[in-house]
Amino acid sequence: MITTSEIVTAAEVQTGLEANLEPAVTEALGVLVDTLNNEAPLNERGRASVRSGLITTLSNRLRVEDYLRQHPQLLERPIDRPMFVFGLPRTGTTLVINLLNADPARRCFLRWEALNSVPPPRADELSTDPRCLESQRMTELALQYAPHIAAMHYEDADSPTECQFSMSQSFCAQYYDSIAEIPGYRQWLLNTSYLPAFEYQKRLLQLLQSEAPGRWTLKNPWHPLFLQDLSTVYPDAQLVMTHRDPVDVVGSACSLVKHVREMMSDNVDLNYVGSSLIETFEVMVARTISYKEKHGADSIYDLHYNDLMRDPVSVIKSIYNHFDEEFTPVAEASMKAYLENNPKGKFGKHEYNITDYGLTEGEVRERFSDYCDRFNIPCRK
Repeated sequence: MITTSEIVTAAEVQTGLEANLEPAVTEALGVLVDTLNNEAPLNERGRASVRSGLITTLSNRLRVEDYLRQHPQLLERPIDRPMFVFGLPRTGTTLVINLLNADPARRCFLRWEALNSVPPPRADELSTDPRCLESQRMTELALQYAPHIAAMHYEDADSPTECQFSMSQSFCAQYYDSIAEIPGYRQWLLNTSYLPAFEYQKRLLQLLQSEAPGRWTLKNPWHPLFLQDLSTVYPDAQLVMTHRDPVDVVGSACSLVKHVREMMSDNVDLNYVGSSLIETFEVMVARTISYKEKHGADSIYDLHYNDLMRDPVSVIKSIYNHFDEEFTPVAEASMKAYLENNPKGKFGKHEYNITDYGLTEGEVRERFSDYCDRFNIPCRK
């Protein structure tokens, strides 16, 4: 059994700070803990891992808020025209963010700093900070035990990570629904306001940019669920959405969730993985269309996975052109170097079968036919 009081107390002991949590954070943590206890088929290892993760996550939030109380001037520094890359999972967002990260003018949210944010890192130490080196050591250790996960999705410690790991510190993030079968939390997440999570994210970014500035460039596949809240906090945000054949999206995403949950549970319901993900994807598509109808067709820049795979640098250049940004020779050379050093399949091939999850290609095609037509997504026949 995991309890909210246990998580809060442990974080306070770990940091030496008092947890004066906002009501929205208290509510989110309560819903999460309740569903983990009553719905998630976690094994002993999984429960210990989740408990440890929650304590680490809350501890970082406490340190961040304490640092900002001591340095309130950081909250006066703007986040100008941040770029957010999103799309249904497995549509190329990782490649896009890594190529954008190659541009020295940009600042991405790095995996190691996500939950070890204080003190803020210096620009010249983003890859050499002792916290980064320790995180990389742990990454390489984990790679020995779960190499199949790296074939699906791999991040070095100093690689850009999903910015939902800033929102997870408000306990309002799809990440939790990925690691455990918690339908009650999933329904709460789909129907709550993400505004407090984005507001905290902005404060965290203001802290992190204090010693390592740059144009914030972020990615999180799940942002279509909460685009209006995102735009409320970042009214000048640049939005980029990736698109791919839904059959590949669903199959690949189901496989990733399956393998992640198998590290936490001895009983993974594959049919539930399939049905819950496809329903979430339908909500994401509907909310994206609604956002475009409200804010205009050009409010989100769309790009296709097939184009990205065929000519990645040209696609990235089109993003710069769309937002009237300078695409410098240095950025282009750095992106080409990244591609040369990180070929597709570097960590192995990700194989999956959509039928393992109680789904058929025909069913997925039918349910997403309007989406494919609207966004001109090329699909296999």
